[in-house]
Amino acid sequence: MASIFSKIVAGAIPSYKIAETEDFYAFLDIFPIAKGHTLVIPKMEVDYYFDLPDEQIAGLNVFAKKIAVAIKKTFPCERVGTTVIGLEVPHAHIHLIPINSIHDMSFAKSKLQFTKEEFEEMAAAIQANL
Repeated sequence: MASIFSKIVAGAIPSYKIAETEDFYAFLDIFPIAKGHTLVIPKMEVDYYFDLPDEQIAGLNVFAKKIAVAIKKTFPCERVGTTVIGLEVPHAHIHLIPINSIHDMSFAKSKLQFTKEEFEEMAAAIQANL
């Protein structure tokens, strides 16, 4: 059965796409812990990040770096934090989160809520800085 992320890549579920290549896809997290919180995934459906082939991990990280640079240009932050947890969705993915302190990376925080228009504006702003 396809993961929710594979369904997003296939267009069966809508997303706020940031960027896409033949192998990778980046989109806004719809349950963000910070404005600009983005998910970066391989299109290859693999559950565990470290089960990805080496070339996929390398390519995914290079792709994520480009997205992180654009996020940092878009949202005032000290850094773009990166985390790979992989328990909530059975599809390898990287979280990119604008942060100013270690506490900004806490997934125990309440999730932020944005309107469709606000998500669209965030996505367009990040895209403009790619």
